[in-house]
Amino acid sequence: MGCVFSLILSGCSSANDYGVELPYDAWRLGFFAPNYMEVWIETANVVDVKGRLFRRAMSGVAGIQTPPHLRANPKGWPKHPGDGKGKHVWRADLPRLIYIRWQSLAEPKTYEAYIDIPEQIQRSMREGGKTYCDASKVWIEDYRKNLVVGLAPGGVVKTWLMGVCIDAVEVSRVQGRIVEKGPHEGHSNGLYYRPPNEASQAYIDKFGIPYDSW
Repeated sequence: MGCVFSLILSGCSSANDYGVELPYDAWRLGFFAPNYMEVWIETANVVDVKGRLFRRAMSGVAGIQTPPHLRANPKGWPKHPGDGKGKHVWRADLPRLIYIRWQSLAEPKTYEAYIDIPEQIQRSMREGGKTYCDASKVWIEDYRKNLVVGLAPGGVVKTWLMGVCIDAVEVSRVQGRIVEKGPHEGHSNGLYYRPPNEASQAYIDKFGIPYDSW
Protein backbone atom coordinates (compact mmCIF):
# COMPACT_ATOMS: atom_id res chain seq x y z
CA MET A 1 0.00 0.00 0.00
CA GLY A 2 2.84 2.39 0.81
CA CYS A 3 4.22 2.30 -2.73
CA VAL A 4 0.75 2.99 -4.14
CA PHE A 5 0.40 6.15 -2.03
CA SER A 6 3.87 7.23 -3.17
CA LEU A 7 2.96 6.60 -6.80
CA ILE A 8 -0.21 8.68 -6.71
CA LEU A 9 1.84 11.70 -5.62
CA SER A 10 5.10 11.13 -7.52
CA GLY A 11 3.80 9.64 -10.76
CA CYS A 12 6.62 7.27 -11.74
CA SER A 13 4.61 5.04 -14.09
CA SER A 14 3.00 6.21 -17.31
CA ALA A 15 -0.54 5.49 -18.49
CA ASN A 16 0.71 3.62 -21.55
CA ASP A 17 2.91 0.93 -19.99
CA TYR A 18 0.50 -2.01 -20.27
CA GLY A 19 -2.46 -3.20 -22.25
CA VAL A 20 -5.97 -3.18 -20.79
CA GLU A 21 -8.51 -5.97 -21.00
CA LEU A 22 -11.92 -4.79 -19.82
CA PRO A 23 -15.36 -5.67 -21.19
CA TYR A 24 -15.92 -1.98 -22.02
CA ASP A 25 -13.84 0.90 -23.37
CA ALA A 26 -13.64 3.02 -20.21
CA TRP A 27 -15.11 3.44 -16.76
CA ARG A 28 -16.42 6.76 -15.47
CA LEU A 29 -15.46 8.84 -12.43
CA GLY A 30 -18.11 11.33 -11.29
CA PHE A 31 -18.47 13.76 -8.38
CA PHE A 32 -21.32 15.56 -6.70
CA ALA A 33 -21.90 17.67 -3.59
CA PRO A 34 -24.97 17.97 -1.34
CA ASN A 35 -27.44 20.68 -2.31
CA TYR A 36 -25.99 24.19 -1.79
CA MET A 37 -22.67 22.80 -0.48
CA GLU A 38 -20.58 23.74 -3.51
CA VAL A 39 -17.27 22.06 -4.29
CA TRP A 40 -14.41 22.74 -6.68
CA ILE A 41 -12.07 19.82 -7.37
CA GLU A 42 -8.40 20.76 -7.75
CA THR A 43 -7.47 17.25 -8.88
CA ALA A 44 -8.61 13.65 -8.79
CA ASN A 45 -5.75 11.25 -9.55
CA VAL A 46 -6.26 7.54 -10.19
CA VAL A 47 -3.94 4.55 -9.79
CA ASP A 48 -5.21 1.45 -11.58
CA VAL A 49 -4.59 -2.19 -10.65
CA LYS A 50 -1.50 -2.28 -12.89
CA GLY A 51 0.11 0.57 -10.96
CA ARG A 52 -0.37 3.26 -13.59
CA LEU A 53 -1.08 6.83 -12.57
CA PHE A 54 -3.74 8.93 -14.31
CA ARG A 55 -3.32 12.53 -13.20
CA ARG A 56 -6.31 14.88 -13.17
CA ALA A 57 -8.71 12.19 -14.23
CA MET A 58 -11.24 14.78 -13.09
CA SER A 59 -11.08 18.41 -11.97
CA GLY A 60 -13.45 21.37 -11.79
CA VAL A 61 -16.92 21.87 -10.37
CA ALA A 62 -18.76 18.87 -8.91
CA GLY A 63 -22.38 18.18 -9.79
CA ILE A 64 -24.83 20.00 -7.50
CA GLN A 65 -28.32 21.46 -7.26
CA THR A 66 -28.75 25.00 -5.90
CA PRO A 67 -32.39 25.94 -6.52
CA PRO A 68 -33.50 29.41 -5.40
CA HIS A 69 -35.85 30.12 -2.48
CA LEU A 70 -34.18 27.39 -0.35
CA ARG A 71 -36.36 24.66 -1.90
CA ALA A 72 -33.79 21.84 -1.57
CA ASN A 73 -32.46 20.01 1.47
CA PRO A 74 -28.73 19.26 1.68
CA LYS A 75 -28.94 16.95 4.69
CA GLY A 76 -27.80 13.36 4.24
CA TRP A 77 -26.89 11.40 1.12
CA PRO A 78 -29.44 10.57 -1.59
CA LYS A 79 -30.90 7.08 -1.58
CA HIS A 80 -30.25 6.85 -5.32
CA PRO A 81 -27.24 9.03 -6.20
CA GLY A 82 -26.90 10.26 -9.75
CA ASP A 83 -23.83 10.01 -11.96
CA GLY A 84 -22.43 13.37 -10.82
CA LYS A 85 -20.25 15.52 -13.01
CA GLY A 86 -17.23 13.65 -14.32
CA LYS A 87 -15.22 12.06 -17.08
CA HIS A 88 -14.43 8.64 -18.50
CA VAL A 89 -11.00 7.32 -17.57
CA TRP A 90 -9.67 6.05 -20.88
CA ARG A 91 -6.86 3.45 -21.18
CA ALA A 92 -7.13 2.65 -17.48
CA ASP A 93 -7.60 -0.79 -16.01
CA LEU A 94 -9.78 -1.18 -12.93
CA PRO A 95 -9.15 1.46 -10.25
CA ARG A 96 -7.05 0.62 -7.20
CA LEU A 97 -6.80 4.00 -5.48
CA ILE A 98 -8.21 7.49 -6.03
CA TYR A 99 -6.67 10.64 -4.56
CA ILE A 100 -8.84 13.78 -4.39
CA ARG A 101 -7.93 17.30 -3.37
CA TRP A 102 -10.85 19.71 -3.33
CA GLN A 103 -12.10 23.04 -2.11
CA SER A 104 -15.25 23.05 0.00
CA LEU A 105 -16.53 26.47 -1.04
CA ALA A 106 -19.29 26.42 1.57
CA GLU A 107 -16.82 26.61 4.49
CA PRO A 108 -14.33 27.47 2.84
CA LYS A 109 -11.65 24.84 3.44
CA THR A 110 -9.40 22.63 1.34
CA TYR A 111 -9.37 18.86 1.87
CA GLU A 112 -7.65 15.78 0.50
CA ALA A 113 -8.61 12.12 0.74
CA TYR A 114 -7.69 8.67 -0.52
CA ILE A 115 -10.34 6.21 -1.67
CA ASP A 116 -9.24 2.59 -1.65
CA ILE A 117 -11.15 0.39 -4.11
CA PRO A 118 -11.56 -3.14 -2.64
CA GLU A 119 -11.09 -6.25 -4.75
CA GLN A 120 -14.77 -7.08 -4.33
CA ILE A 121 -15.72 -3.80 -6.00
CA GLN A 122 -13.17 -4.39 -8.75
CA ARG A 123 -14.75 -7.79 -9.45
CA SER A 124 -18.19 -6.16 -9.59
CA MET A 125 -16.90 -3.81 -12.28
CA ARG A 126 -16.18 -6.82 -14.52
CA GLU A 127 -19.52 -8.53 -13.98
CA GLY A 128 -22.21 -7.57 -16.45
CA GLY A 129 -25.38 -8.92 -17.91
CA LYS A 130 -28.78 -8.13 -19.31
CA THR A 131 -30.72 -5.63 -17.24
CA TYR A 132 -34.03 -3.84 -17.74
CA CYS A 133 -34.08 -0.04 -17.86
CA ASP A 134 -37.27 1.34 -16.32
CA ALA A 135 -36.81 4.75 -17.97
CA SER A 136 -36.38 3.54 -21.56
CA LYS A 137 -38.34 0.27 -21.16
CA VAL A 138 -35.65 -1.77 -22.90
CA TRP A 139 -33.21 -4.53 -21.98
CA ILE A 140 -29.53 -3.65 -22.29
CA GLU A 141 -26.13 -5.22 -21.59
CA ASP A 142 -24.94 -3.22 -18.59
CA TYR A 143 -22.00 -3.10 -16.20
CA ARG A 144 -21.30 -1.32 -12.96
CA LYS A 145 -18.67 0.96 -14.45
CA ASN A 146 -19.60 4.31 -12.92
CA LEU A 147 -17.79 5.32 -9.73
CA VAL A 148 -19.60 8.23 -8.09
CA VAL A 149 -18.07 10.24 -5.24
CA GLY A 150 -19.97 12.55 -2.90
CA LEU A 151 -17.96 15.37 -1.29
CA ALA A 152 -19.49 17.02 1.78
CA PRO A 153 -18.37 19.79 4.15
CA GLY A 154 -16.13 18.60 6.93
CA GLY A 155 -14.15 16.51 4.45
CA VAL A 156 -16.61 13.60 4.30
CA VAL A 157 -16.27 11.43 1.19
CA LYS A 158 -18.73 8.72 0.21
CA THR A 159 -18.36 6.54 -2.88
CA TRP A 160 -20.79 4.35 -4.81
CA LEU A 161 -20.53 2.02 -7.81
CA MET A 162 -23.40 1.83 -10.28
CA GLY A 163 -24.42 1.11 -13.84
CA VAL A 164 -26.68 2.97 -16.23
CA CYS A 165 -29.60 0.76 -15.22
CA ILE A 166 -28.08 -1.04 -12.21
CA ASP A 167 -28.66 0.25 -8.69
CA ALA A 168 -25.76 1.77 -6.78
CA VAL A 169 -23.79 -0.17 -4.17
CA GLU A 170 -21.76 1.59 -1.49
CA VAL A 171 -17.97 1.38 -1.85
CA SER A 172 -16.79 3.33 1.19
CA ARG A 173 -17.12 6.33 3.45
CA VAL A 174 -13.84 8.02 4.35
CA GLN A 175 -12.82 11.12 6.25
CA GLY A 176 -10.60 13.54 4.39
CA ARG A 177 -8.07 15.77 6.07
CA ILE A 178 -7.51 19.50 5.83
CA VAL A 179 -4.74 20.61 3.48
CA GLU A 180 -2.67 22.91 5.67
CA LYS A 181 -1.22 24.75 2.65
CA GLY A 182 -4.70 25.87 1.72
CA PRO A 183 -6.23 26.15 -1.76
CA HIS A 184 -4.09 25.53 -4.82
CA GLU A 185 -1.37 24.00 -2.60
CA GLY A 186 -0.60 27.42 -1.16
CA HIS A 187 -0.02 29.12 -4.52
CA SER A 188 -3.08 31.41 -4.46
CA ASN A 189 -2.43 33.47 -1.31
CA GLY A 190 -5.38 31.75 0.37
CA LEU A 191 -7.84 32.63 -2.39
CA TYR A 192 -10.45 30.00 -3.23
CA TYR A 193 -11.91 29.26 -6.65
CA ARG A 194 -14.88 31.56 -5.92
CA PRO A 195 -17.46 32.24 -3.19
CA PRO A 196 -20.67 30.16 -3.07
CA ASN A 197 -23.36 31.31 -5.47
CA GLU A 198 -26.27 33.44 -4.25
CA ALA A 199 -28.65 30.55 -3.54
CA SER A 200 -25.98 28.53 -1.71
CA GLN A 201 -24.90 31.46 0.42
CA ALA A 202 -28.53 32.24 1.28
CA TYR A 203 -29.05 28.69 2.55
CA ILE A 204 -25.84 28.73 4.60
CA ASP A 205 -26.65 32.14 6.08
CA LYS A 206 -30.11 30.98 7.20
CA PHE A 207 -29.57 27.35 8.21
CA GLY A 208 -25.81 26.86 8.51
CA ILE A 209 -23.98 23.70 7.40
CA PRO A 210 -25.51 20.37 8.58
CA TYR A 211 -22.19 18.70 9.35
CA ASP A 212 -23.59 15.75 11.30
CA SER A 213 -25.88 14.59 8.48
CA TRP A 214 -23.24 13.03 6.23
